[in-house]
Amino acid sequence: MSRQIGEDIRALRRSRDLTLQALSSAIGRSVGWLSQIERGQTTPSVRDLGLLAEQLGIHISFFFRSSARDEGERGLIQRAPDRVPIGSMESGLSEELLSPKLGGGFEMIRSAFAPGASSDGPVSARGAEHGGVLLEGTLLLTIGEQEFRLAPGDSFQFAGQPYAWRNDGETPAIAVWIISPPVY
Repeated sequence: MSRQIGEDIRALRRSRDLTLQALSSAIGRSVGWLSQIERGQTTPSVRDLGLLAEQLGIHISFFFRSSARDEGERGLIQRAPDRVPIGSMESGLSEELLSPKLGGGFEMIRSAFAPGASSDGPVSARGAEHGGVLLEGTLLLTIGEQEFRLAPGDSFQFAGQPYAWRNDGETPAIAVWIISPPVY
């Protein structure tokens, strides 16, 4: 389990453009300690995981999502029961990481957009390429200056452009969203 946690912490840290020094300083630990965690040489305490999760903008449960998985599946298969929600429908957007591991060239996310929810303006694509397919509901997707009303089965792909979303429907809109490089 410590190897998987270490790999996840490294991928999350890098996706947020944080150095080992910056993250270790933020939680009051040494660079060497954090480096050992990332290399799977030691396991952080639950308290330390909580501090790391806070600095990385995730819930601590994220680190425990794969603890019950078969070792041979780790990094290859993500079982539905192992997915951990990020956000909530009360906030308007709930996401689940579908990718079996962090890192690599892209990540897959299941996004559920609550009825009436919106991104509250443009979101920076941070130089990433985005793509996906709407599975349920309807979604208004703005890419740059263009608006598109998506229905189930519609797909999209764009790179480096600000975007916004809004669910004007009465039911949740569900999409599989793919981002390269990963942001979680």
